Amino acid sequence: MSQPTVAVLRPDDSRIVEAVEYLQSLDVSPIPDPMLAITPTGQVPQHADYCIFTSETGVDIAATAGWKQRGTTVCAVGDQTATALCNRGYSVDIVPSTFTSTGLVDELSTEVEGQTVELARSAHGSEVLVEGLEAAGGIVSETALYRLERPETAGQSVSLAVDGKLDGILFTSPKTIEHFVQIATERDAVAALQRELEETIVGAIGAPTKRAVDKHGIAVDVMPDTVGFTQLAEVTVRRILDTHQ
Repeated sequence: MSQPTVAVLRPDDSRIVEAVEYLQSLDVSPIPDPMLAITPTGQVPQHADYCIFTSETGVDIAATAGWKQRGTTVCAVGDQTATALCNRGYSVDIVPSTFTSTGLVDELSTEVEGQTVELARSAHGSEVLVEGLEAAGGIVSETALYRLERPETAGQSVSLAVDGKLDGILFTSPKTIEHFVQIATERDAVAALQRELEETIVGAIGAPTKRAVDKHGIAVDVMPDTVGFTQLAEVTVRRILDTHQ
């Protein structure tokens, strides 16, 4: 059989390049269609007893801006965020066993009463962390380090999906599916998209992304146990190959 065609919607930076290279190593034909452009806000995390980072992007922006740990207990949602922190010279004190906002709330709920807690993340974060940590008695503040915007060039994957020309598609965050469906809506092609994606292997990273995909009437076929792109790519490609046997 010819190489399967897999669309990947990672942010418009080194991650899309790395994703393409990794998919090529799995003997598939990647369709890079960045659905996110990172726009820093220029803000820096405030000093607090606890500081929570939820993405590699937030870590890179904070480090570039010169943020100092200064005794702060640093928390990372996920191994990749923790690795990014360590690579930037920060010590990571807490990584929840469940790589979700709810998992981190559970981890910190007995520690943060009366403590200041800073959330250093995108401008589009859910309220789960804020509400959960405040309910546990934390004094929560939030710094939006960056915005996630839709690149003007985005949309090739939508066209290919509507035409039934994708074997697989990889959604890596709720914002990627939001922008993907926005484009389909602007083209009056949502019904066709939903229909054709029934024959496409749809992969999603993490429960929040899966919920966002489900919300738009698209079934998720693959969600890896761990939150990482390589795992998502591997299990999705494996499912595609199994389907074509």
